[in-house]
Amino acid sequence: MSGITYYLPEMFKALKETGIMLGISVSLGLVGGLLIGIALYLYRSEGIKPNKSLMLFLNGYVNITRSFPFLLLVVAVIPLTRFIFNTAFGPVAASFPLSLVAIAIFGRLVEQVLLDVPKEVVELANALGATKRQFVCHFLLKESRSGLILSFTSMIISLMSYSTVMGVVGGGGIGDFAIRFGYQRYEYEIMYATIVIMIIIVGSIQLLGTYVSKKLDKRK
Repeated sequence: MSGITYYLPEMFKALKETGIMLGISVSLGLVGGLLIGIALYLYRSEGIKPNKSLMLFLNGYVNITRSFPFLLLVVAVIPLTRFIFNTAFGPVAASFPLSLVAIAIFGRLVEQVLLDVPKEVVELANALGATKRQFVCHFLLKESRSGLILSFTSMIISLMSYSTVMGVVGGGGIGDFAIRFGYQRYEYEIMYATIVIMIIIVGSIQLLGTYVSKKLDKRK
């Protein structure tokens, strides 16, 4: 326990770095992923406004990004990261590859949730003469809000996992702390304490997401 107390300042610093990475990437993932997910729903061949070229581009981005090994993706975009941020190190720069993945993950999850919206809702919107904006805001998103919250929760948890490897490229974070101060220094109590903290954080996020989703589910 004395070892853990000694490393508390470094642990808090690592948690702050993880918070910065997640804060940026989750925010961009929420906005970008939601827009891409809606576009994938609207512009598919069976959608209300089919667009084959746009669908090809969006599906390509989502599929390639999600299937790319994350560590290799981080390394591959280092030149672009350095161009945008003038550095490839630190939590802010590390948020760039995380954001790319967040947008792709949430975009696909949003599409899947929207595809589960009952056809009756779409038919009702058409019968009422709703515009595309009204259809999306007042029918599509409102009907699927519970599932979207669960998808958003899943995205955050996935990013928590991805963020633990950012220390490999100088991004810092709680995963880097566990490796450097726990594993590499043979202070395994530090590593296990970090793992427990991560489990508690992930569990809390999941519980909160599930609670909000149930509150917003008008079917119950």
